[in-house]
Amino acid sequence: MSANNQQQLTDELLQQLREETFVSLITVDHETGNPYVSAISWVYAPDRQTIRFSIDNGSKNIMNVKKHAGIVLTIIDNGTTYAISGNASIIEENMDNIPIDLALMECRIEEIRDIMFYGGKLVNEPDVEKTYDEEAAEKLDNQVMNALKEA
Repeated sequence: MSANNQQQLTDELLQQLREETFVSLITVDHETGNPYVSAISWVYAPDRQTIRFSIDNGSKNIMNVKKHAGIVLTIIDNGTTYAISGNASIIEENMDNIPIDLALMECRIEEIRDIMFYGGKLVNEPDVEKTYDEEAAEKLDNQVMNALKEA
């Protein structure tokens, strides 16, 4: 492991993962064995070793994790990109008190790598805009984030 690799979240990453943020979820496709990439935003880190996230419970990622627990989460923060590797588990296939069908998953962190190419720095981080009813989006976001925090 190089000197830039870590095994737990830094203060900055912990804070970023306690807010709704843009994250890529990479799993192993249970049918092909190829990487399977999804964008997610309902993510919460309760501590430096754990990341919880919520996805549609009909997502292919559910079957992927059931067959192969290894995942990678990528996050852009502080001008760089991090790859957070670990093993995921499904905590709840259908989260209670959420008006849409979502699963609750959890990743135990094994390694965090700064994967930004040499000499590069991101000058703008992703800025996501909800494209559906703003009030409904805020209500749903609050429900899901609270459920992630309380799990």
